[in-house]
Amino acid sequence: MRVSQASRNAAFEALEERIVACERCPELRAYCARVAREKKLAHRNDSYWGRPVPAFGNAAARVLLVGLAPGAHGSNRTGRMFTGDASGVWLFRALYRAGFASQATQRDRDDGLTLRDATITAALRCAPPQNKPTPEQLRRCFPYLVEELALMARLRVVIGLGAIGTRAAETALGAAGFALARRHAFAHGAESIARSGAREIVLLSSYHPSRQNTNTGVLTEAMLDAIFARAGELAAEREG
Repeated sequence: MRVSQASRNAAFEALEERIVACERCPELRAYCARVAREKKLAHRNDSYWGRPVPAFGNAAARVLLVGLAPGAHGSNRTGRMFTGDASGVWLFRALYRAGFASQATQRDRDDGLTLRDATITAALRCAPPQNKPTPEQLRRCFPYLVEELALMARLRVVIGLGAIGTRAAETALGAAGFALARRHAFAHGAESIARSGAREIVLLSSYHPSRQNTNTGVLTEAMLDAIFARAGELAAEREG
């Protein structure tokens, strides 16, 4: 039986509501709640989200971005993926230049920013201490990413942001029934094709837009622009 896009979107929204209510990692829930109470001096007047962060976007997108995890004072504060910290500044400027975002600036969930044909998610939905999730925490969160992939029937390109995001995307594609000819070798701009019957999804990896990478020149704006330009090309090719 064919499932309508409206039904997939509704199922995707219900999944994200389950993610927000998730309690699979009590230690992460306690950490995020403590950060939300104590706050950072620069955000002392803000109301922190302090819960698991849902994906930003919907099931109709042809491009899916998979990051590492929410930042303690970024997405854990704003409640929206890649919003509220330096990584988000770089990411949304690039998405806007490529036509995937309605505006280049991002502040919080009520800033009017929308995505166009793209959805942003992560390998882990709660902010981990020192931004370093444990293998067990990633394992507990992994089924959510598989469910998201399974609901995105129009998906053509998956972009892994950083090594952990890329590995999570690769493994989730496999769990969702897609097979890669060989293990994806992480490198900026590396591509692999995952197939399930006649359907193909391209796995495209990028350096993460973290301060560590952008402040040192490991990742430049031109390099990030090239990733999203390529994603747009691949999505259009496979749609046609």
